Amino acid sequence: MLTKRIIPCLDVRDGRVVKGMNFEGIQDVSDPVEMAAFYNGAGADELVFYDITASFEGRKLFTEILRRVAAQIFIPLTVGGGINSCADFERVLLCGADKVSVNSGAIRNPSLIGEAARKYGNQCVVLSMDVKRSNGHFEVFAKGGRQATGIDAVEWAKYGEANGAGELVLNSIDTDGVKQGFDIEMLHTVCGAVSIPVVASGGAGRMEDFTELFAKTNADAGLAASIFHFRQVEIRQLKDYLHQNGVPVRR
Repeated sequence: MLTKRIIPCLDVRDGRVVKGMNFEGIQDVSDPVEMAAFYNGAGADELVFYDITASFEGRKLFTEILRRVAAQIFIPLTVGGGINSCADFERVLLCGADKVSVNSGAIRNPSLIGEAARKYGNQCVVLSMDVKRSNGHFEVFAKGGRQATGIDAVEWAKYGEANGAGELVLNSIDTDGVKQGFDIEMLHTVCGAVSIPVVASGGAGRMEDFTELFAKTNADAGLAASIFHFRQVEIRQLKDYLHQNGVPVRR
């Protein structure tokens, strides 16, 4: 059985790691380079770096900070924010990213998924989806959760897989930062529609939330931010707990 991954996420704005709730109420947390170094030694399986306002502000991702973050770690690094073309993939990969996460850019130009997969390989292309309940279904939102698209999340996930995405990151806007558990219903629904790895994001508040995630969905990884940033849960402690509860993890 494949081991389940535990992934901290750095949401970066104006050169600082920040965190909010339901994609709002953003507050300063720490320096991204310092946090990357910490997580590299704390047992994280991977690290995710999001420039959270790049798409909304219509600019390219900050590469100087990204280079400094990449230099601090020896675990896989996924990077997203302002990815709108294969040239953006190239730029981020040259800065040290292992995988590139595309969200709003793929919504505007769905062919970008396939173009990037053909050029860099499926394993490099991560389709990130910000999802919220709307009129009885799960709807994809763009521009950091600010803009409704009318796109059904299940159909978008299936499109991404069919066109070359090697992994999905499912961000639940409804549970983001609430710390009441992952959005099991959404994750179960989307995971059941695809066969590529799915990273669950949004809602982790305690170790038990991860055991529930892996017991009730086919998610391959659990991503969290504030519970790790504020040391409410230590990653090695979480992995020991998961192991004791029968969840295969890398220790």
